[in-house]
Amino acid sequence: MSMVEIVFSPTGGTEKVADKLTARLAECCDIADRQVVDLVNPAFNAHLVEISSDDVVAIAVPSFGGRMPSTATERLSQINGHGATAILVCVYGNRAFEDTLVELEDVVRGAGFVVVAAVAAIAEHSIVRSVAAGRPDAADFEELTSFADRIAERLQMCATGEAVESPAIPGNRPYKEAGGSGMVPKAGKACVNCGICAKACPVQAIDAENCHKVDSERCISCMRCVSVCPHNARAVSAVMLATVSTVLKKACAGRRENELFL
Repeated sequence: MSMVEIVFSPTGGTEKVADKLTARLAECCDIADRQVVDLVNPAFNAHLVEISSDDVVAIAVPSFGGRMPSTATERLSQINGHGATAILVCVYGNRAFEDTLVELEDVVRGAGFVVVAAVAAIAEHSIVRSVAAGRPDAADFEELTSFADRIAERLQMCATGEAVESPAIPGNRPYKEAGGSGMVPKAGKACVNCGICAKACPVQAIDAENCHKVDSERCISCMRCVSVCPHNARAVSAVMLATVSTVLKKACAGRRENELFL
């Protein structure tokens, strides 16, 4: 039996949430073997992902405008779950996760996993970093630990053959229409063409020979290139960023809390 973490985390926020949950779950369930499957990796190969029916699998994705990132959907659907138990994790930037969790549920069930629990958690917004800045924080980690304890209890019930109902996951079917943010990061004067962003881009939208060239049709606005640039040379349009910041300032007012669905 393994604790498997399947995660799509371009800027690290989703990974922080998933790491905390899986570490605690592994501890509670006395699982020594922990594995991580990185869906952001441009070289991702579903054929190399081995899932056994007795594994416990946490599957974590960010919410992009209330939907799953298309790249995460595509790659996750290629994995064979073999009936393994799955915990869904949706991470969002303090606005709303809308249909992300139900879409994740459908993709995961379609891949052959059995869903027993779901979590919606907050992390720093990937584009407007001042929104939910510093989250997940200490209070979030404490709550995520509590969630993991409760999920572990449910896993124990499943292990003993006790009937467990599927979690009631909020969202709509059909899902809301997916729309691109149009926020395509570009290289500025500080760019030294080191190629780190091109190598890290999950959809290979950046020209490896000239990092100033970006395929805007491929770009999914995940901000991976911005987060990995060692020279802080990549950014989205200042005008567009200001516009989005103004919108989010009202929509994201107040501290939203993490949620557990059992």
